[in-house]
Amino acid sequence: MSTMVFFFVPSIVFLTIVAPLWLILHYWSKRKAQQGLSQEEQQLLRQMAGTIEGLEQRINTLERILTDQDTGWKRESD
Repeated sequence: MSTMVFFFVPSIVFLTIVAPLWLILHYWSKRKAQQGLSQEEQQLLRQMAGTIEGLEQRINTLERILTDQDTGWKRESD
């Protein structure tokens, strides 16, 4: 009888507390992941894209300056 109680009580606790909580949290996180980016995250993404474009322009400008000064600079760095 004590062996049966030893397995029965933890099983009931798992099925009534742990399993439902686990399922609720699992599907809550799935739903949140499917919602996409928040407004804050979208704004941050746009800012980063703008920064990247600015950095690309700077790199292109630096490459043009270096090419004007020394046409063989690119071959030396490869």
